[in-house]
Amino acid sequence: MSADFHFMRPWLLVSLVLPVAVLWLSSRSGDVRNQWKVIIAPHLLDRLVVDVTEGPSIRPSWVLAGILTVGILAAAGPAWERERPPFVEDTAPLIIAVDLSPTMDAIDVTPSRLERAKLKIHDVIASRNGARTGIIAYAGSAHLVLPLTEDASLIETYIDALATRIMPVSGKDTAKALKLAEDMLAQESATGTILFITDGVEQTAFEAFKQNTGSGIVVLGVGTAEGGPVKTPDKGFLSEGGNRVLAKLDVDGLQNLHRLTGADVATATADDTDIRWVSQRIRSNFAEKKATEGDRWRDMGWWLVVPVVVALALSFRRGWVVRTGVFLLALRLLSPGDAGAAEFTDMWLTPDQQGRLAFERGDFAGAASHFSDLMWRGVSFYRAGKFADAVDAFASVDTAESWYDQGNAFLHLSRFEEAVAAFGKALDKRKDWPDAQANLVIAERLLEAQKDKEQEEQQDPNEKPDSVQFDDKGKKGKEGQIDIAEQTSEMWMKNLQVSPADLMARKFSLEIQKRKP
Repeated sequence: MSADFHFMRPWLLVSLVLPVAVLWLSSRSGDVRNQWKVIIAPHLLDRLVVDVTEGPSIRPSWVLAGILTVGILAAAGPAWERERPPFVEDTAPLIIAVDLSPTMDAIDVTPSRLERAKLKIHDVIASRNGARTGIIAYAGSAHLVLPLTEDASLIETYIDALATRIMPVSGKDTAKALKLAEDMLAQESATGTILFITDGVEQTAFEAFKQNTGSGIVVLGVGTAEGGPVKTPDKGFLSEGGNRVLAKLDVDGLQNLHRLTGADVATATADDTDIRWVSQRIRSNFAEKKATEGDRWRDMGWWLVVPVVVALALSFRRGWVVRTGVFLLALRLLSPGDAGAAEFTDMWLTPDQQGRLAFERGDFAGAASHFSDLMWRGVSFYRAGKFADAVDAFASVDTAESWYDQGNAFLHLSRFEEAVAAFGKALDKRKDWPDAQANLVIAERLLEAQKDKEQEEQQDPNEKPDSVQFDDKGKKGKEGQIDIAEQTSEMWMKNLQVSPADLMARKFSLEIQKRKP
């Protein structure tokens, strides 16, 4: 904090000469001898002036100088931390690395560790409100299941298909999964988080965790310390030497991982406590990274309003002003409805400050009604789900950010053509903006899909043929042969039924073959 402390408007500190001048003028005005020495002879002045040794402990000039000093410091804008962007939760990417080693089939948690892990992943996806998520599967090797995508239904389809049998290499190599996740996040402009869902991390992978500095790591352990037998879907219980394999959650290893590498570690719970913990870690990792990379500082000067108010209270005399003020304030606050409290708030906070307080409380609709800043009003409408109003607010500002935000709102409204135009405007004003480029591609694909759907709907499948003719001569039919070789590859692909699990198994196996020298 001390290294980052600075004033956002340091030139206002020049005004600190004002309280010094007040104290100097006050000292001169309090010197009676100095005031009358040019009028009364010195030998008479000594007889006429009465020195007052006792007086008030707090002089009005001191109070005024203190108020001016604190007010100037507040206006100069003291700051020591960066402000978090308004779309933090919407843009934080997440890579989920799922352990598919054989021990994940253990049944110490019902129905099994892997099935419990799938349920937890579904809950994580549901809590992210469409934020981009990627999936990695790993055992003795690591493979990409899905790149970062906002399509929750696609993610859930492939998550349901995960199974330990699809991995081409047995064992567990968490370091390879971490390397693959880091390579994926290295291509992103936003800082991301890697979530490992596993029943243990091997000691040999600790060094890889220590070397990670670019992204946050969260580990969610699945299983129990007592362990349970490993039951495979098709071969029954896994056994070695005639004895069933009893797999235990490596609690000590996870604790050592946290202690030695600083990775956030927790174990899966029966309720959603672990999901809320994971979601909080994802937001915190993103916010902490943004705090070091952002270009907007949080103005903390408004906190100095409190000592100014206290100092002003000392300027009252004999208490009657205080009593009258408290009485009038009580009447205002007790007036019917919220008008009294609203007027009292208007006395001390600007509309934008009131909007910011409502925004941080999660009252986005209320924040939009207060903000005079059009960008923040648009952000509030966007968070409240009022995307049309958000577009209207953003449209009044001609910046790259406003066009980008308009594009996001248009996507929610399924107005893809306007979204494409908005993202194009954003790129015109800010060249090579990765977020705008990525969203432009998404908008173009959605627009193309929308047009294709409209063309299909225009074609009536129930349209009657122009004419129907019967071949009476060929009533008996004609025997013929079909050469299978003449069938095209497209026909084969249409008749080929492959489950997502089989597709991933073949894909992973081919990747292993390509990696071999």
